[in-house]
Amino acid sequence: MAERAEQFLASFNRIEKWMQDELGNPHNMGFSELVRRLDKQHNPEISNAADDLLQMARLRNAIVHDQVDEDFVIAEPNEWTVKRITEIEQHLTKPEHVLPKFAKRVTGFEDTLPITEILETIAKKGYSQFPLYHQGQFKGLITLRALGYWFARESLKGDIHLEGRIAADLILKDGKSTNYRFVSGEALIIEVKHFFENDPLLEAVLITKNGDPNGNLVGIIRPRDLFHKKERNGQ
Repeated sequence: MAERAEQFLASFNRIEKWMQDELGNPHNMGFSELVRRLDKQHNPEISNAADDLLQMARLRNAIVHDQVDEDFVIAEPNEWTVKRITEIEQHLTKPEHVLPKFAKRVTGFEDTLPITEILETIAKKGYSQFPLYHQGQFKGLITLRALGYWFARESLKGDIHLEGRIAADLILKDGKSTNYRFVSGEALIIEVKHFFENDPLLEAVLITKNGDPNGNLVGIIRPRDLFHKKERNGQ
């Protein structure tokens, strides 16, 4: 059998074993059904690769069942397929955690900070996220989008006067969905990616050691960090 076919089958079998373990080793459940079952359970590791895995199940059947002889198979995986199934196997069997990859010094701000200073920080440092605290208690996350929404609402009242206005005034109190989420350093990157894919309002995932909102921030993940969107430097 060709080397690529052997590599493909080895990864395929390890993925199948991983899925069986995830589902408690169900009796007589085929590869495709394992994929569909885990996908229906919204398993993030499988959901992001389900379509590819189902296609690979067909290829695997062609390799194993349509083999002409020991040294020749009718269907042989190409280089992309071998690379892709190896990549999926790595994600499943050795999932990457958010730390240390997204470890970063994140600056927190007191909610008494004048709005004018926030605008100055944006202009000078290019920051786009401002985690707000009140005496160590997390209160909310101000982003450029949230800031723009606040200015739009304030403009409906007439001229906008910033004198005496503080960061706490920027926190929306009208029941809108939050634009942040906290995770611990043990959270999986694939899970965070799933959060962003399923919540268009989510602007940042904040990392603390234990996922406690009032703990020290040790990292931050924005959509562009996972989906390779170019944006200016800054927090």
